[in-house]
Amino acid sequence: MKLRFLTAGESHGPALVAILEGIPAGLHLDSNELNQHLSRRQRGHGSGQRMQIEKDRAQIMSGVMAGETIGAPIALLIPNLNHTDWLGKEIPPFTNPRPGHADLTGALKYDFHDLRPVLERASARETAARVAVGAICSQFLAGFNIRVEGYVSAIGEVTAALNDIPLDARSKRAEMSSVRCPDPAASQAMKNIIEQAIDEGNTLGGILEVITLGLPPGLGSYVHWDKRLDARLGQAVLSIQAIKGVEIGPAFANSRQPGTKVHDAIRLKGQDLQRTSDRSGGIEGGMSTGQPLIIRAAMKPIATTLTPQKTVNLAAGKEMPTQYERSDYCPVPRAVPVLEAMVAFVLADALLEKLGGDSLAEMRPRFDKLATTRLQDLHMDGEPHVFWPDINKD
Repeated sequence: MKLRFLTAGESHGPALVAILEGIPAGLHLDSNELNQHLSRRQRGHGSGQRMQIEKDRAQIMSGVMAGETIGAPIALLIPNLNHTDWLGKEIPPFTNPRPGHADLTGALKYDFHDLRPVLERASARETAARVAVGAICSQFLAGFNIRVEGYVSAIGEVTAALNDIPLDARSKRAEMSSVRCPDPAASQAMKNIIEQAIDEGNTLGGILEVITLGLPPGLGSYVHWDKRLDARLGQAVLSIQAIKGVEIGPAFANSRQPGTKVHDAIRLKGQDLQRTSDRSGGIEGGMSTGQPLIIRAAMKPIATTLTPQKTVNLAAGKEMPTQYERSDYCPVPRAVPVLEAMVAFVLADALLEKLGGDSLAEMRPRFDKLATTRLQDLHMDGEPHVFWPDINKD
């Protein structure tokens, strides 16, 4: 792994902190673009009251001079404006674990006498730091004309009709929708069911998609389990709060089809090797194919509901209803920038692994020389040879 990052901070603590290590020198870092990603994370129909308080902006504390990265770790600080409402105040104990949240298992793991330390760190507030990290990775990828773009394809029972919307137009159209869906009819239906969930004191989940355009073939590897690009992406996506499922391309639909209808035929047009479809989702054998990379993530309805659920008061030892903590009703639209961030991080790491180098000046010529899906880049001589010579023979 060439890139790594850490986040620190609690939901109502003074600030969130992120440290990103491994970005090469020479990347012009646009702080306005970074903060635009943070702003996108705060917008979406179904957001809770917290988003009316926080106005996230990342302060770059190190690793950047004169607007360019210097190859050193990049430190980011995002203040929590809501911290002042908690500072120095006595907080009532939180002892009713919410089903579906980290509350109960976190308290068992760390031997807490109150659930609040669990929810403070397990909270999706932490994803603001991830979005800041991902924004830097996206700017790095953009230097190689690689775009990571996301949108919402389903909320609850409403599914968008996307087949007639080009891949490279979906994200732009989605940003014009308050639910980040590129299909206008589905967008309105999604808003309606979110309003219904709010009226009922309930929450909704959905499906997010991220498409990456411009990836070269050959990122990742098949030689070790932890180098496979799909495995690395799967781990990153599933690390996002409330994400419970991931697929590359139409993976679950593929599982119901015979092989001849699933795999992407290879055709020759001039010297170019071309695919007639992208049912692999842009990855074969743990490596990028050069086609659009398509990732879908399933987000469950979040655990904090206005309508009480059955639980046990751990201090009193009695069954009681859950206590409501301020939360979103439908976080799916707001999760799109988070998913983009994690995908961008993994792909930036894979590209650095492929190219090597400590500066963009080193990397760009190497990128231009990468093999493409053309016959002349495949050095096949068609000659028979001995695969396994007996090297121990006298």
